Amino acid sequence: MSKRGPSRHQTLKHFCNTMGLLGFFKDYILGFLDYETPKVMVVRNRNLGVIYRGVQFLVITYFIWYVFIKEKAYQDFESGLESSVTTRMKGTAVQGGLVHDSEEYAHPSEGFEVMSTTVRRDVTHDQRQATCAEHFSVPNANCSEDSDCREGEVDFDGHGPRTGRCVPYYDQSFRTCEIQAWCPVEEYALGVVVVPPLLEAFNFTIVIKNAIRFPKFNVSRANVKDFPKKRQLSQYLARCHYHAVTEPYCPVFRLGYIAQRARQDWAELCQTGGVIGVFINWQCDFDLSTAKCKPTYSFRLLDTRKDLPTAGYYYRFAKYYSRDGVESRTLIKAYGVRLDIIVHGYAGKFGLIPTIINSVTALGSVGVCSILCDWILLTFIDKDEIYSNKMFDDVNPVQPNSTAFTIVSYGSNHSDLSEGVAL
Repeated sequence: MSKRGPSRHQTLKHFCNTMGLLGFFKDYILGFLDYETPKVMVVRNRNLGVIYRGVQFLVITYFIWYVFIKEKAYQDFESGLESSVTTRMKGTAVQGGLVHDSEEYAHPSEGFEVMSTTVRRDVTHDQRQATCAEHFSVPNANCSEDSDCREGEVDFDGHGPRTGRCVPYYDQSFRTCEIQAWCPVEEYALGVVVVPPLLEAFNFTIVIKNAIRFPKFNVSRANVKDFPKKRQLSQYLARCHYHAVTEPYCPVFRLGYIAQRARQDWAELCQTGGVIGVFINWQCDFDLSTAKCKPTYSFRLLDTRKDLPTAGYYYRFAKYYSRDGVESRTLIKAYGVRLDIIVHGYAGKFGLIPTIINSVTALGSVGVCSILCDWILLTFIDKDEIYSNKMFDDVNPVQPNSTAFTIVSYGSNHSDLSEGVAL
C-alpha cells in the first residue's frame, strides 16, 4: 500500500504559518531599529514654569557648588597613603636635687607611632624573693587561722602562691595569708615612696617626623622643611616650635602645648597619666603645586576620664641589683603621658573618567525636573485629560517603495495650548 504525501490544503497552511512567523520576526527587528523623538509641547502655566525653573536652579547649583567645587568630583582620589613616623623627646628637669634627662623619662628613648613620658612614680624599694603577708585587698586574703589559707593556692588577683600559714599583717593590726613573692608587696603603704609629679615636663619637647607617599600619583611629602644641608636642618629644629601659621613645617611640639590643644589640665595629667592622640592630617590637591601639600595637626584625649580611679595611663618596670649576695629589685609604677601618632589623609588630581561620570550624572539629574513637572501636570492640572491626549501620539505612515519613518512634532512645530484650554 503506497504512502500518501501531505494534501494541498495542509501544504498551503504550513506555508502560511511559516510566512506569518517570519513576518512577525521581520516586523520586530525593523521596529527595534526605529528611532523615537520626544514631542515638544509648550504649556503656558506660570506656576508650573516657576516650579520647573526653580528645581532646575537647585539641581544645577548643587552639582556646580557642592559636587564639583566643594567635593571636587572631577578629581581622581587616593586615601591609601604610605606613612612612616619617628619621634624623639628632648628636655631636662631638676627634681629633689636630681637631674632627669630623656633617658630617664622617655620610653622608648627613640619612639615611633607611640611614645610616653613618665611624669610621676610610685617606688617600692628593696623587694626580695621571700615570704610575706598578702595585701588585705586581695579576695579571701584575710584570715584568723592557718586552716583559712590553703597551701599552694594561687589567686590571680594576688601576688603569689600561698604557703598555708596565717600571719600578722605588716602593721600587726590583723592577719592575712602568707605568700611566696617579691616582698614587701607593692600595695603595702609603708613600703611605697610616692615621688611628686614632674610638673616641669610641661616644657619638654617632642620631635615628630612624618614622611608620606601617595603611590597612585607617585608623590612623596614630609612634615619637615627641606634644607640643602643637614646642618641647616639641625639648627632649624633646635630653635623652632610648631605654629600653624608661622611655622607649619616645624615638627617640634611642647608637651604643654599638646595638652592645652587637647583641652586637658597638665597638673591632672601628671597625677593620673593619660593617652593623647596626635592626628596628622594630609589633604592634598595635586592640581595645585605640590608645595602646598602640608599637614595639619589635631590633638584629642583618647582614654576615658569619667571614672577617675581607673582613668589615666601607667605601667610598671623594675631595676634589679644584688645586695649582700641576694637578688633584689626596685619596683616602679610609672604614670605617664602617652602620645599615639595617627596619620591619615587623601590626595586628589584631575581625572577624565570621574569628570565624565559626574557630568553625565549632572545632566541626567537636570532631566528629572521634566519628569517631576510632567507628573504635576498630568496629576494636578490635567483634569480633563487634554494635555495627555496632546502629549502622546502614535503615528505610523506607510508609503510604498520608500523608507518608513515616524514623524513627531519637532522644532517650531509644537502644540501651543495657551489658548482655549482651561487650567
